[in-house]
Order: sequence, then C-alpha cells, then structure tokens
Amino acid sequence: MSPSPTFITCSTLDFDWPDGTPVFEGLQLAVGPGLTGLVGRNGCGKSTLLKLIAGELVPTEGQVKVVGTIGYLPQGATLDTSLRVDEALGIDTTRAALHAIEAGESTEVNFAAVGNDWDVEERARAMLDQLGLAAVHLDRTIGEISGGESLLLRLAALLLRRPDVLLLDEPTNNLDLAARRRLYAAVESWAGVMVIVSHDRELLERMDRIGDLHEGEFRWYGGNFSAYEKALAAEQEAAERMVRVAEADVQRQKRELAQAHVKLARRKRYGQKMYDTKREPKIVMNSRKRQAQESAGKHRIMHAAKLSQARERLDEAVDAVREEAEIRVELPLTRVHPSQEVLTLRELGLAHGTQIPGAMEVRGPERIALVGRNGSGKTTLLRTIAGELAPATGEALVHTAVRLLPQRLDEEVLDDGLSVLENVARTAGTATTNTVRARLAHFLFRGARADRLAGTLSGGERLRAALAALLLAEPTPQLLLLDEPTNNLDLPSVGQLKAALDAFEGALIVASHDIPFLTSLGITKWLLLDGELKVSTQQEVQAAFWEN
Repeated sequence: MSPSPTFITCSTLDFDWPDGTPVFEGLQLAVGPGLTGLVGRNGCGKSTLLKLIAGELVPTEGQVKVVGTIGYLPQGATLDTSLRVDEALGIDTTRAALHAIEAGESTEVNFAAVGNDWDVEERARAMLDQLGLAAVHLDRTIGEISGGESLLLRLAALLLRRPDVLLLDEPTNNLDLAARRRLYAAVESWAGVMVIVSHDRELLERMDRIGDLHEGEFRWYGGNFSAYEKALAAEQEAAERMVRVAEADVQRQKRELAQAHVKLARRKRYGQKMYDTKREPKIVMNSRKRQAQESAGKHRIMHAAKLSQARERLDEAVDAVREEAEIRVELPLTRVHPSQEVLTLRELGLAHGTQIPGAMEVRGPERIALVGRNGSGKTTLLRTIAGELAPATGEALVHTAVRLLPQRLDEEVLDDGLSVLENVARTAGTATTNTVRARLAHFLFRGARADRLAGTLSGGERLRAALAALLLAEPTPQLLLLDEPTNNLDLPSVGQLKAALDAFEGALIVASHDIPFLTSLGITKWLLLDGELKVSTQQEVQAAFWEN
C-alpha cells in the first residue's frame, strides 16, 4: 500500500447526461480513510458518482481528484466467459513466465515478467480461498462458474492489486448468504479508503460513516447504518414538527389578515359616514381619508407579507420531510383459479447437470421461493421454465402466459436506446399511448419521467420499468418468474416491488437470497435447489445456507 495519505475530493462537480438531464450541480465531496457507505434513493446518482471518481465518466464542470491508485467494482459487472480465471485475476502473464522459468526457460523476458512476484499463485489461491472460491482452479474459464462466483472473482482481482482506493457498487448482488459473510470479512479487514454503494443492511452496519445523497447533496453521519437511521429518524421527526408549526402559523396569518380587512372596512365606513354628514371641515376629512387609505395600504402589505413568509416557511418545512412514493396498480387479468394447472416439471434435467426427478406441479396462485447456493442452477431452472433454454432431459410444461424478469435487464426486457414509454409500448399490444402513460404513472413514471431513456435509469428505476413492461404486456402473464429482483434496490424500492407483486394475482416463482423479502411476499412453498429440487421449510433453507 502507498505510504502517502489517500483521499477523494469532488469540487463544485456538475454532471449531465447526454440528453441534458442533470445529475449533479455543484456537488462537494471529501472522503478520507476508512469504510464509507453511500446511500440514497435509486436514481439519485450514487453509481454515477462512483463512475466519475473511477474516471469512467467525465464531469460536465468541476473537478474530481483521487490521491492513490483506484480499484473499481461496478454494479452488474460481467466477465468474458471465454477468459481463464488467471486472466480475470490479471496474473496470467506473470504466471506463464513463472511456469516457463520452472520448466527451464530462464530468459530475461520471463524474469522481467515475474519481477518480485514469485508467490503470485500462492497469493491468488489464498485470496480465492478467503472469498470461498477454493474450488475454482486458475485454469478454469469464467463460463464454468456462476454469476456470484464471477463477481467474487472480480473482487479477488481488485484485492490482489492492493489499490489505495477501492470503490464497490452493490458488491453483494447475486451472492448467497455464505458468500456474503466472506465478503463482509474482506471488507472489514481492508486498510485504506473504501467507498461502498449498497442497500445491503448487514454490509452497511460495518461502515465507519454513512453519506446520504439526497437532492444532489451529501449529508454525513458518523457510525454505521443503524446510527444513520436513528439520526435520520430524529431529523424527520423534527421536520414533521416544523411542518405542523408552519401550518399553524399560516392559518394564524390568514386569520390576522382577514381581521385586518374587517377592521379597515369598518374604518372606511365610519370615515364615509363622517364625510356624508359633514361633521368636520372638508379639508380635515380629506386629510383623514388620505391617512386612512395610507394606513390601510400599509396594513394590507404588512399582513400579506407575513402570510407570504409563513407560506415560505411551510414550503421549506415540507421540503425537509421525505415522502416515499408507492406503486399502486391493479392487475385483475393476472388472476389464476386455485385449481388451474400452471406449470408441470417431469424428470427434468437442466443444461448444467442438475436433475429434478419425478414430477412437480404448480397449481393456482402459488407463491414459490427458489433458493440455493451460487451455482446451484436457479437461473438455469428459471430460464428453462421460461423456454429460453432447452431441457437436457425431461420436460418443463407451462400452461399459461409466462414472463421472466432476469438478473440483468438487457435488451430482452429493456432497450437502452428507447424511452420507458417506448419500451413498455413494445409489448403492450393494442394499448394507446395515453393508456400506456396512464399505466406507467402507477409505476411512478409520471409525465416526463416516462420519456427518459432506459439507458439513463438507475437500477431501481430499471426494475420498475421492466416490471411495467412485463406486467402490462399482452398476453397478460399468469406465471411470473423473478431472478434476484431485489438486486440494486434501496429499501423503499423493495417496498415498491413488493406492492407491485402484491397486486399480481397469478403464480409467482422468485429466486432470491433475500430471505426477509421472500418472507414478506407470503411464500406458500420453499424449494431448495442443491443437486436436486426439494420442498423445504424456511428454517431448513436458512440452515442450509448458514451451515456452509
């Protein structure tokens, strides 16, 4: 590690997307050594900020400065499936030279390639073992390992480089519980600057500080996620009290303004009466009339100004209170009768080798949790049911319309070059543009938000757009398959996803490592995939995870 101090600074940082959509305006940021967690609503710019720090994006204005070397693990990162593991780790050249020297090729080129890194293989294997990848041989290809193992491999490559600054964007996505424990341990043992964008509560509990990105500005909270939540709750309670005080003040100023109008109207009537009866000289009465008019004007201006100020204070107080929007949608056409046969599996053999002997049926609006370790075949099973992969043996028969929400929302679901509206309209059949817009509003894409390009959406926004495309499609799906749907979602967005799934009245199969989320869906059957597919209880599932 570099002996010099390491830190990240962003000075008056502006960033706009190519279509002109602003993300940051005048952002200020300073991060020092330790573990820093960045949180905030989906779409607020957390992943974009990491890309700016890593140099993958260029600021529109302002400056990003990083002292030290950078390691960056982007969200949803993938590796070329043809790469060998040692190539992914970045040690293939050194390793090849080392083997050549051991075989007697003691050339200057080979010695230069090795340098002082004679223990490269030992360090690599130790790192793989630390992350639970001891069974992954350096000569294997990426195509032979699971998505979760691939992510851990990318992390191993970064850790082997020993950068001064490590940027991790949703690093626990696709990881089972045992793999997450190992990642937590790697994070806790890190020395230097680490910045993590995550919605994984357990990971955030290990942070030294939390940065909350809200409306383009950071607020910093010392301590872990629980300390942040406690502080934020206190702030929101105070903000809500201020709203109540400001509302009462507005009402008081309205009453005082109305009372002032009544009082001035009485004075005006009295003055007119005195003028009509000519009880005083005309010049005196005109002077009093002018004075009354001037006084009335000042009174109106004063009370109107007080009311305006009270309303401004109310607006400021309301702005300080955060409101979490909810998805509100009804999907009656997804309804499945309790006796309706939805899915039949018979002597199914998956392409990667897992066998599911015998027969298994799904009838009616069942809610099924599909769980298993990384590489157990959950994604392969879902893709086989969806008809994207052919079974190696047996059959998977779907008896109704089926839709799959994959881990990666690629062009099969969303075309990044099209707007949200255009993406949904592709599968919405004969629905008019106005009808699609109305439906999208229920998924929180109102007005101009529906015209945003899919490529500019955050992870949570992409999931909402993909859900809309699937659930509003024709024919309406009555079997919905979800593969790790809570990846990239903040806690409010998980609630929005749950609301959408609560409205879905068909059969549901969800592959996920997020046990609390699965529990919230009202799961009716737990399926554990571990060499074979078997019906389990939630307790058995959790035990199977944590024993390894």
